[in-house]
Amino acid sequence: MKIYKGNTGLSETWQDSFEENISCKKCGANARIMFVAIERDKEDMGDKAICAIHENMKDNKYWPHDCIAIAVYLCEKCFEANAEINQA
Repeated sequence: MKIYKGNTGLSETWQDSFEENISCKKCGANARIMFVAIERDKEDMGDKAICAIHENMKDNKYWPHDCIAIAVYLCEKCFEANAEINQA
């Protein structure tokens, strides 16, 4: 997994680029990007891949089925961590 601090990793994603700021899911205030992490190759990662932790749709519970990218944000007001995720 590769980690990018601040806005340097906003384009390190499997889908559309991540935003630099999002609305906090707890209080609605501005949440700023802290870091982006991305898994590059499920085959190379094997059991270390996030998707290997739990089975997708076991007991009707969702879990990633492939490599992920995740952006983690911190709210300026309530200091709550927020995240956006996508997968390959």
